[in-house]
Amino acid sequence: MKNISYQADLCVVGGGMAGLCCAIAAARHGSKVILVQDRPVLGGNASSEIRMWIGGAYRSGGSVLDIREGGIVEELFLENFYLNPALKFPIWDSVLYGKAKAEKNLTLLLNTSCFDATMDGNRIASIRAWQSNAETFHHISATYFADCSGDSILAPLTGAEFMYGREAKATFHETIPPDVADQKTMGMSCLFQIRETDHKVSFTPPPWAYKFESDADLPPVSPDQNDNFWWIEVGGEWDCIHDTDRCRDELVKICYGVWDHMKNYGDHGVDNWEMEWIGFLPGKRESRRYVGKHVVTQNDVEAKGCFDDIVAYAGWSMDDHFPEGFYYRKGLTTVFHPAPRPWGLPLRCMISANIENLVFAGRNISVTHAALSSSRVMATCAILGQALGTAVARAIQEGCSVEQVDIRRLQQTLMADDCYIPRHQREVPALTAQASCNAEVVRNGIDRGEENLWIGGAGEFVEYRWDEDRQIREIRLVFDNDMNRKYHNMPCNYPLTQTKFKLPQTLIREYRIEGERSDGERFSLYVGDNHQRFVRHAVDWQVRRLRFIPLSTHGCEQFRLFDFEIQ
Repeated sequence: MKNISYQADLCVVGGGMAGLCCAIAAARHGSKVILVQDRPVLGGNASSEIRMWIGGAYRSGGSVLDIREGGIVEELFLENFYLNPALKFPIWDSVLYGKAKAEKNLTLLLNTSCFDATMDGNRIASIRAWQSNAETFHHISATYFADCSGDSILAPLTGAEFMYGREAKATFHETIPPDVADQKTMGMSCLFQIRETDHKVSFTPPPWAYKFESDADLPPVSPDQNDNFWWIEVGGEWDCIHDTDRCRDELVKICYGVWDHMKNYGDHGVDNWEMEWIGFLPGKRESRRYVGKHVVTQNDVEAKGCFDDIVAYAGWSMDDHFPEGFYYRKGLTTVFHPAPRPWGLPLRCMISANIENLVFAGRNISVTHAALSSSRVMATCAILGQALGTAVARAIQEGCSVEQVDIRRLQQTLMADDCYIPRHQREVPALTAQASCNAEVVRNGIDRGEENLWIGGAGEFVEYRWDEDRQIREIRLVFDNDMNRKYHNMPCNYPLTQTKFKLPQTLIREYRIEGERSDGERFSLYVGDNHQRFVRHAVDWQVRRLRFIPLSTHGCEQFRLFDFEIQ
């Protein structure tokens, strides 16, 4: 056996969307990060092993506009549309892997499971992890440990306070929970995917699959080729951690039984469809939840989460699945309790109540069962992760605890990194504000909403002028990424005729930035194949005039720009 030791600023345990965004954010802000992931791929429920599309505050077909999550998660979406236009899940895995490996401050350990922790009083001194394919023990010491594992693996290893199951109504004065507390949760799902062919395809189920000959044998749904089969769910009445394999065995039998029903019993419009893939790793909705400095409740959700230390937001309904899941027969298997869109999440719900250097992001944050039903979706988890990684990096820079970071500076840093924070506005750099500009809208500090766009045509440009030469170190651009697009980041099935290209046509693809000094010396920067919403350019120019000149888009006839700022 081999042993390797590490010393880091931050050790992130769990490589789902929360853990990945947490690790990338901290690394980009200068912290030395170790990311420990127990699977061979990143992405958690969004990975090729589970294949759930990423939902968040924005819901396809919803009426609330311009609340799609930005920052790193949108960067990942756009990178995927660019590199993976056919939207194949194994290539999506590679996009996530590539983003992690691109960070020089981030060490990625895949196939590595955390199994032990060494404590120093109420602090975590180190953890141990086992990398099975390399027969290697990893010993990781760090200033902070971020548990983004979903199941809160560090809780039983460190003595951190946590919750499990449904609280009673009276515990937090909520209306959604049962009258009496229990150990029940929302269940887990194994998904399957189907592909359309140009001919009729027969299906023979394995002998161990369940048999559902009648629609009455299924929950009250009408399965068809557009279904992602989220309702194939069990485990809420079992132990959603220790009974995971038991759940998988049950779920796979149900999945094959459902597909058998669709193919061989009744007309479900799938004569030409075949099963292409079935998951053997259940996707989880709920298990352990940490107790933090603040426990977010249903009442906080309904009050819009107006916290002083808001760093992220949610907007999914309080989508409370019945523990019986697939076997619930009294109506729909979930209740969609309304939630404001958006509502805020505080930094305090990601800081352990009793372990000094333990923080967390994802579905295991400090929320009640009722609040979790809105905060658990993956885009929300991703922006929580980015906020936490940024907060840890700021704490290390400021020489204080995460709880003591300058919250206003943290919020401004997040917004500067293209993270939307409800009811807050990004400050415009002084150098930008001091110039004259021919398009005031590009420096109003708001990077979403049609009313905040500069819209130009061929030959038009945005220009800043100063009364004397100014030193330019950074240029910040935010393009229109079609915030209200109505398609998911990845598909649930593969029809015969597929959309091959989903990069938003509104994005500016080609542009120049030109600067001119008082003595006539000129500077120029050209980008020929941009595919991102949020772009920063580091420069070292002295200029009196600076001009942004759009040249082409990914299909839109207009040039659409939210932000062009200089500092």
